[in-house]
Amino acid sequence: MKRIAAVLLLSLPLFAAHKNLTLDQALALVKKNNLEIRVAEDETRMKRLDAKIADGYNYGSADIVLNALRSNDAGNVFGFKLQSREATFRDFGFSDFLGGVGQALAMSAGDFGQFTNIMSNPAMQNALLDTAPNDLNYPGARNHFQEKIQYKVPLYVGGKLNKYGMIARKMADMSLLDKQRIINEKVYQTRKTFYDIALVNSYIKNLKIILKNVDELENTVSNMVKEGYALDIDLLQVKTKKADVLRMLNQAKLNRDLAYQFLSFMLDEKVDSVSVADKDVPMPVMDKEEMVNRNLDIQKAKMGLEVTKLAIGVERAAYYPQIGAFAEYGSADDSFMNDFTDKDAYTVGVQMKWNIFNGMIDKSKYEKARIQNLKARHQVELAKKGISLKIDKIISEIKSREYDIKSLKQKVKFMRRVYENYYNRYKEGLISINDVLIKNSEEIQAVLKLAKTRNARNDKVFELENIINKGML
Repeated sequence: MKRIAAVLLLSLPLFAAHKNLTLDQALALVKKNNLEIRVAEDETRMKRLDAKIADGYNYGSADIVLNALRSNDAGNVFGFKLQSREATFRDFGFSDFLGGVGQALAMSAGDFGQFTNIMSNPAMQNALLDTAPNDLNYPGARNHFQEKIQYKVPLYVGGKLNKYGMIARKMADMSLLDKQRIINEKVYQTRKTFYDIALVNSYIKNLKIILKNVDELENTVSNMVKEGYALDIDLLQVKTKKADVLRMLNQAKLNRDLAYQFLSFMLDEKVDSVSVADKDVPMPVMDKEEMVNRNLDIQKAKMGLEVTKLAIGVERAAYYPQIGAFAEYGSADDSFMNDFTDKDAYTVGVQMKWNIFNGMIDKSKYEKARIQNLKARHQVELAKKGISLKIDKIISEIKSREYDIKSLKQKVKFMRRVYENYYNRYKEGLISINDVLIKNSEEIQAVLKLAKTRNARNDKVFELENIINKGML
């Protein structure tokens, strides 16, 4: 029991929720814990390995080859013996040939002249030459073990392998941009949630002020009804307004709870509260050219342009000869690894292959790659202009909303003062309760519009940060 209690106590910090979490802490957690970012990191590692694979082809390949065979095929058995350096004249069928020669000697009775005449006889010659060598045609089955090491390496392929390696490294760099895009998205969502919570807190604060005023109005009207200076319908109207304010306040609190749940999902850890100031997102400080150049789509387009340039080199390699080298060393015998050095052999060589005609296919591929490069160049310029125009549009929208926010803040203060004035006038019996509630509604609308405008302005700033790759700052 004591052990279980100790384990639970040690585990408590692992499950403890974050309180008063700062934005910097949240960003560190999302970069560490977010699963989408981890997936992007895995993709980046795979692209780096692809680059290593491409580079590896420059060094060729070495293989150990072991063959274990058994055959009674005449060609195979004879070849086995030659590879094992064990071939004899018997294997060529000389035993049958010598039998014919011996017969000729017997017929000549030791007379060399007679032997010469016999061997010169065309019939005898044809008989000897037509003799089927039994040892050669019907050999016994034989085992054959061959052990060798082979090495092949490209010496010159027109620069194709080098270009492939460079393309693979560019693709690895492009995967880093894809990873950064995911990071930017998660940073954007995290920061937006923080600022959304700050806006909701500000909205709740204003609603609580309004609710306090409505409570005060309710008490005043209730007392006036008791004294006969107001009607029950006035109190009912105030209670209805109070219910509306409470509904809006509860809805705002539910939205804040939902924001905390989303933040906990993003960080993969429970968050109970955050520490965030009630202020708008600051505008990025950098010149227009830097904004455009930092854009991930522009950076990726530039890398794509470089890849198309390298692809031209790949297609150009088809116009050059392909040269490779080969080396092999090994041994063979009817027993595994028997007398290896006595029966060893080597082979080395170089091969050149140079295509001189293939129906103009290489020329068409080269021209296609060149046009693709030209197309990529135009796409980069088009993307720059499009991003530049989009940045200008967003900055204009941000400035417009900043003017609106400044005006709405003044309007909220003004409407609050107007409400207080109408409230005091109502207590003096100069106006009706409807007039007071109308001003209360106008104050609520001003507060709501201010919150929506601040939120819209922050969304545009976040959009701008995403475009200019703020995640790398």
